[in-house]
Order: sequence, then C-alpha cells, then structure tokens
Amino acid sequence: MSAQVKQKVLFLCTGNSCRSQMAEAWLRTLGGERFEVFSAGLEPHGVNPYTIRVMEEVNVDMGSHRSKHMDEYIGRVEFGYLITVCGNADERCPYFPGMGERLHWPFEDPAAFVGPEPDKLNAFRTVRDQIKARIQSWLAETNP
Repeated sequence: MSAQVKQKVLFLCTGNSCRSQMAEAWLRTLGGERFEVFSAGLEPHGVNPYTIRVMEEVNVDMGSHRSKHMDEYIGRVEFGYLITVCGNADERCPYFPGMGERLHWPFEDPAAFVGPEPDKLNAFRTVRDQIKARIQSWLAETNP
C-alpha cells in the first residue's frame, strides 16, 4: 500500500499574525495526516501574543510558529489549496504558479479590536472558534 500524498494548504492574510496563524494551527491539529499546512502574509508583522494565548487555552501549541511573507512560497511550493482569511489578502494576492484551488474564508480581524484586555481576548476567542468551526466544516466537505 502506497503512502498517501498530503495536500499542501496555504492560509494567507495581511499580517500573518492572527487569523492565518490560527487556521494553520487548527488544520494541522484537526486535519491529521491529510495535509501539509502553511501560513503567510502580504506584510507579515509577527505572531500576535493574543493569538498564542487563546490557542494555548484550547491546548493548541504555536511555539514553533513565526510570521512569514508569501514570497517564501511563491514559485517554490505547489499548493492544492490557497485560502485567504481576510478581504485585503483576497483582493491583493496575485495568482502564482503552483496555486491550486483558491478559497476565501473572511474573518474579522481580532487585532483591530479596541477595548479593555478582557474584551480583546474575547474577540480573539470568537475568531479562534469561528476558524475552528469553518475548518471542521471544510474537512467534512473534503473527506475522501
């Protein structure tokens, strides 16, 4: 029996600090051995500490995550799926060789929330849970 080839998935957003990082971590956690998962940004500016904090609350380790520019992958990796998680990335992401099916899953930017820390954390938790639910739904749709 031959080993199954993993589908490569790239999650893309503007800063690669929140939504795409969460999506990468969730798909890696929930997708099992079916996927090789990456994330990147158009203008990366570091992984947001709140992202790490709210993912740790649900026992998803992001210790090895770093913010990456999409140029690290364009022309170097062939993706089965490119999934944009913000409108800016969806509008500005160019077509590039090796890009398979392109999907757009818009989520609010929790980093843009202005308010006291408990409310900011809740904004991150809300988006975290929305991304998890969307990935679970997509996994059910794409299950071979």
